[in-house]
Amino acid sequence: VGVYMGRRDFVDHCDFVDPVDGVVLIDPEQTKGKKVYVMLSCSFRYGRDDMDVLGMAFRRDIFLCTRQVYPPLQDLDRSIHTKMQERLLHKLGHNAYPFFFEFPDNLPCSVALQPAPTDAGKHCAVEFEVKAFCAETQDEKTQKRSSVRLAIRKVQYAPDKGDPAPSNETTCEFMMSDKPLHVSVSLDKETYYHGESINVSVDINNSSSKDLKNLTVSVEQITNVVLYSNDKYVKNVALEETSDSVPSGTSLKKVYTLCPQLDSNRERRGLALDGKLKHEDTNLASSTIVKAEVLKEVLGMLVAYRVVVKGIAAGMIGSSEVAVEVPFQLMHPKPDAGERLFYLDGDDMVFEEFKRSYLKGVIGDDEDSPAEL
Repeated sequence: VGVYMGRRDFVDHCDFVDPVDGVVLIDPEQTKGKKVYVMLSCSFRYGRDDMDVLGMAFRRDIFLCTRQVYPPLQDLDRSIHTKMQERLLHKLGHNAYPFFFEFPDNLPCSVALQPAPTDAGKHCAVEFEVKAFCAETQDEKTQKRSSVRLAIRKVQYAPDKGDPAPSNETTCEFMMSDKPLHVSVSLDKETYYHGESINVSVDINNSSSKDLKNLTVSVEQITNVVLYSNDKYVKNVALEETSDSVPSGTSLKKVYTLCPQLDSNRERRGLALDGKLKHEDTNLASSTIVKAEVLKEVLGMLVAYRVVVKGIAAGMIGSSEVAVEVPFQLMHPKPDAGERLFYLDGDDMVFEEFKRSYLKGVIGDDEDSPAEL
């Protein structure tokens, strides 16, 4: 059994999700009269496989859908195929059979928490998989040699239109001070792309009797694991500790530039990352766009970002922290239409194999069984 698909990334456009389509190539002699099924699954994993003890399940299936592809339940000539399926069926011959799935509207996107460098095995992640297997019934326990698996991803891109540029401010009044301290922070837009610098405009008017010192500007990633608990992780992904101070009776207007990237945070455990495939690198997790009608608990992990400007207001009588937070979105830009073509003109097609033996440095990992894209 071989699985052929035109892509491994499927986009959630908020109003609809790209369907999962492909073709299964079957050797009738090897199936020995059994049936062939294809299953699309979305699972939430929050532990290693070897930690599945005392009856505790460290893997929870959020969505499972299984379809029989062989013997076909309807005439292939009468069924409707996508353009990619038509080309594959023509290329692979009469032993190829199509499959088609539609994502429910409430599934999360692929995301994972970054393990420590010394950790091994599966960790907290939302994962998607297409699995083809040969069995007498779809509920039969499948053996590894009778199935193939291919990891896929569900992703979101930045919306076409964003909200106005975000800003926030605070006014602090202190004892023994007639006038307040005012701090205003603003960004130049709401949505930033991965790898893009963020300009943070800080406007401080210190009319109080205290001095504002130890000014820091940071980008924080907030991850809420909402499916099985209310764990919350807050991590700095970019930080600038400035030498700027605002003495009493003075003001400060300055723009600070930060660039949150995974490259400077690869050793940090607990960061949320976009789901990745074994042969590719990834990046910091994209902001979660929560649809109005979807329960947050079903989404597994919610990821958000904010800029935080902090300082210490110190005076004759004690000191206190002053902080202003401004939320924003960190996402990938929507690709051009030309970048989303997954087949070539003419009769030629390019097949890229994903066999474990072809992935250098990956030994004994069973995320992808032999399949083709």
